[in-house]
Amino acid sequence: MTDRLHRDHLPAGTQPPVTPETVGFVHLGIGAFHRAHQAVCTEQAARATGDRRWGILGVTQRSARVRDQLRPQGGVYTVLTAGAHESSIDLVGSVLDVAWPAEETGRVLSTIAAPTTHLVTLTVTEKGYCRDGAGALDRSQVDGDLAALAAETSAGADDGTAAADVVPGASAIGLLVRGLAARQRSAAAAGERRPLTVLTCDNMVDNGRVLARLVGEAVDAALPGAEGDDLRDWLARDVTFPCSMVDRIVPATTPGQRDAVEAELGVRDEGLVVGEPFSQWVIEDRFAGPRPAWEEAGATLTDDVSVWERAKLRLLNGTHSLLAYAGRLAGHTTMAEAVQDPAIAARARQLLFDDALPTLTPPAGADLSAYGESLLERFANPATGHTTRQVSMDGTQKIPYRWGDTIAARLAADHVPHGAAYALACWAEVVRREAVEGRAVDDPRGEELQRLVAAVGDGSAEHADPVEVTRALTALPGLLPGDAAQDPRLLDAVAVEVEALAEHTATMR
Repeated sequence: MTDRLHRDHLPAGTQPPVTPETVGFVHLGIGAFHRAHQAVCTEQAARATGDRRWGILGVTQRSARVRDQLRPQGGVYTVLTAGAHESSIDLVGSVLDVAWPAEETGRVLSTIAAPTTHLVTLTVTEKGYCRDGAGALDRSQVDGDLAALAAETSAGADDGTAAADVVPGASAIGLLVRGLAARQRSAAAAGERRPLTVLTCDNMVDNGRVLARLVGEAVDAALPGAEGDDLRDWLARDVTFPCSMVDRIVPATTPGQRDAVEAELGVRDEGLVVGEPFSQWVIEDRFAGPRPAWEEAGATLTDDVSVWERAKLRLLNGTHSLLAYAGRLAGHTTMAEAVQDPAIAARARQLLFDDALPTLTPPAGADLSAYGESLLERFANPATGHTTRQVSMDGTQKIPYRWGDTIAARLAADHVPHGAAYALACWAEVVRREAVEGRAVDDPRGEELQRLVAAVGDGSAEHADPVEVTRALTALPGLLPGDAAQDPRLLDAVAVEVEALAEHTATMR
């Protein structure tokens, strides 16, 4: 039986991973993306500088799976960088441990509160921010954490764990706010300030400011009036929420990849993650205290992330979503298959270069046309294995940022965004077909989408007219900005596209 990879049992012939001296930051949402992106940057920064303060306590929200993968390995795992023609394997040791809030919420709170912790970072996906259709905090998703916050504050728990029974964290936002409150109470008890940087790395416009607003709404809901004044004052004085933009394709690891790495290294790694060769991280230089030297690992520190963010959301993420929905309708399983379909690739280029690119101001030194061309090459890399079904999840959370602003800007410039109209039609047709087949729509508003399709068909999704379904879906509150959803130029263009799509009967993947 092959031995398990461990920090104290490393394969011969590999560069040893970094062993941090302490936890320097807590990461909420330690899935594959963080392990192949921010944790790698942290590893590389430590190698470059010798600074060993930046060990990571990862927090896995939905299950104990990542904890059970990494804890028996001492936190160490491998990253397989998979290019179209060659690959490489690296060991990463920046993650010291992983906690699961269902069993270890007290540990998470006390670590956020600790004076040696200087950052909390997040990759919890758009839906992890617990927002309603209008973008405000959806209290129904965080009520348990807010009630726990009120109880912990009333008990005066210095680090959030003094209560007899620590209520398990049920949401990333709720856990974050409870951790912030624990840090504020602990700092006050010690007569210290303990500044903290909270850095979100999820694909949302102005993601740091969105997170700061949601945290404020949570505090106001749990600790209204004078009850929350100390926490609000501390947040305003000692906590920053920088914006950031991240970019690396990180597909799900396959059993075959895990077996291949085991054969090469001679040890079994249950925590293996896979990433493409390209990696980018742009961070607003607005930190409350110390941080890893991420710039030594290629990160860009800037005063304005927004120009980078818009380019990535509208070009990369917008095109990625188009390929996913169109690919599913055409029967393609992977993103590489979808982008190599000439008909779909032509529409992707239309969205990229005719619709999105004219709406953008290039960041200094960036060639967005070349970036657009590189995206199509990256998506065609079969080694990434990204599936169309995986990328097409959570459409109502993604469309406002990936297509909505492009659509609004082109309509305002008196141009019909035909590529974006095709993308909208593909999304709507995927939703309609899921409803017709009686399958759940993988979206936080999935039940609402299914009800809407059925309503168009007078109670039967099967009888719902595709064009009318698309018009109803396009009019969903919060999906498109301003008056775009009512603009007849857009609606007519989408109707033409969906009529053509509805004629085809390929098996949807």
